[in-house]
Amino acid sequence: MGAAASSVLGPEGDGGAQETGLGDLPESCIAEVMLHLDPPGICKLAKLSRTFRGAASGDFVWKTKLPSNYHYLLEKASDDKELRVPLTKKEIFARLCRQNPFDGGTKEFWLEKHRGRFCMSISSKSFLITGIDDRRYWNYIPTEESRFLSVAYLQQIWWFEVVGEIQFCFPPGTYSLYFRLYLGRPSRRLGRRICNTEHIHGWDIKPVRFQLWTSDGQHTLCQCTIDDPGYWIRYHVGDFEVMSSDVPNKVKFSMEQIDCTHTKGGLCVDSVLIYPKQLRQQEKFSPLGV
Repeated sequence: MGAAASSVLGPEGDGGAQETGLGDLPESCIAEVMLHLDPPGICKLAKLSRTFRGAASGDFVWKTKLPSNYHYLLEKASDDKELRVPLTKKEIFARLCRQNPFDGGTKEFWLEKHRGRFCMSISSKSFLITGIDDRRYWNYIPTEESRFLSVAYLQQIWWFEVVGEIQFCFPPGTYSLYFRLYLGRPSRRLGRRICNTEHIHGWDIKPVRFQLWTSDGQHTLCQCTIDDPGYWIRYHVGDFEVMSSDVPNKVKFSMEQIDCTHTKGGLCVDSVLIYPKQLRQQEKFSPLGV
């Protein structure tokens, strides 16, 4: 009790001294606490006072939230003019949390804001799709329900095969790869989202075969029946591990249903998503799949 009183009273006990608060803590102490918080928590504390705001801007705080190869990611995300402007680590984190397109806009990556974990999306326009140049089989249709604003829509085909690959310096970790698909044709009528099921057929006869390969010998294979019209669904292909970001990892992926005893159709192929394994969630998602 006496010790508590002496902290707020003057030398003579007359109450002449002011109370101390959180704002009187040294920035270095506050910054040490922020090392253990996620980025949203740091930003909330920054609103408390000027001292907290100063601590929340420290490079050594934000460097711990960035992937180890953030220089490579920043170079991918920026043009030459942007690279000439020096950025703080906080600004780099904010820059990498945006949607960062590359390879002509057919691919993009971003960091999720809570842990700074790396995510990637790859458009169907970068895939090798059997029959894609014949409009009797495939069409690219516009939709706001894709990050890339268009999807490959299959009307009907006998030989269904979709193949893609990415070569990239992924931050170390374990990643899950998904195909994002929609059975039916999404559209809107009077402002309401509807699903056209006219061309859906053939997917209930045989399962689709999904595969994943990496340049260091990892391989996964699974089979799955495509169903549930009217929902964007992420079909989990498999997981792969990245041990080092020093050299590019090549990841190849495919989906196929090449039993030519029947045709299949009415399917939208949007993209492939690569997320940290820890972010795996339920299979049905919001329209943009984010």
